[in-house]
Amino acid sequence: MRSFLPVLREHDLSAQQWRVLRALIEVDNRDASEISERCAILLPSLSRILQNLDRRGLIRRKTCANDQRRSLISITKKGRRLVEAIAPLSEERYDDITRRFGKNNLATLYELLGELIDCMEYDDSTEPD
Repeated sequence: MRSFLPVLREHDLSAQQWRVLRALIEVDNRDASEISERCAILLPSLSRILQNLDRRGLIRRKTCANDQRRSLISITKKGRRLVEAIAPLSEERYDDITRRFGKNNLATLYELLGELIDCMEYDDSTEPD
């Protein structure tokens, strides 16, 4: 994160806010629980992040037509422009990491992290394969 933070700070974003914006740019809208899961952010923390992004005009919330208790969150044009400005710099950082660490090493790391996540999703009474 050390190499990513300066770019995010220039745009007054935290790493968590950036993850939320990136998750929203991929779809028309998501509900908070989808964002929470996708970004690995607990709902109470996500609530504060969404309030901040909404106040800054980077996201929009609307009530779900089927369930008034549920909000759908989407990224605004202003939010898209911000992601489009930062994304190339972010990709440069990822390219540098790939160059330094190696494509195969990264693939192995991602695979192992996926296995760790899967393993941690089991409760104590269930043994993973």
